[in-house]
Amino acid sequence: MARPRQHSPEELHASVMAACDSWLKEHPIHALSLRSIARDVGCAPSTLLKLYGSFNNLLQYVNLETLDSLKAQIDTFQAGTPDERLEALARAYWKFARSYPYRWQLLFDYPLAEEGELDTRQGRMIEALFLRVEATLKEVQPGMANIEASRLARTLWGSVHGLVQLGLNERLGYGEGQALEVTELLDQLLRTILAGLRAGGAGR
Repeated sequence: MARPRQHSPEELHASVMAACDSWLKEHPIHALSLRSIARDVGCAPSTLLKLYGSFNNLLQYVNLETLDSLKAQIDTFQAGTPDERLEALARAYWKFARSYPYRWQLLFDYPLAEEGELDTRQGRMIEALFLRVEATLKEVQPGMANIEASRLARTLWGSVHGLVQLGLNERLGYGEGQALEVTELLDQLLRTILAGLRAGGAGR
């Protein structure tokens, strides 16, 4: 019988992430198991438990990779007016969710880490997205207080996320006999919010 392949922790982690990525391109996470990953990378399940501590922690590293990939995609939109940047950001969010639906499902349907290094890293990455939106909103309305910008950024992005989720589930319905398009609704949402923000600022 052939001996199991020997991996350094770094090599094993890379192999595990690659195996999860391959799986999530075609299948939902609930059908994946620690045993199947171990089989794919050529090690015992106990080896993965020793490396990650639990299957949940392993999945949190997958979520970190998803957040990092999302950040890389939205980082490409740095130029243009505040309106253009927010529109590009929202559209990139939708494009990413549509391109990687099972990764997206894992990120938002599965509990995130609640403590330790994983929680800290995930929290920083999520907060960076909100800070980007906050900063852009304050360009539109420079006099906005920090707490107001924080609340509005989360309200706005919660609305963007809701439209994206409904789009993924094909639950947006129809208008004038045609299926409503996510991108059109995202654009309308942003135009409405930004117009209201400018009007409010002008009246102060």
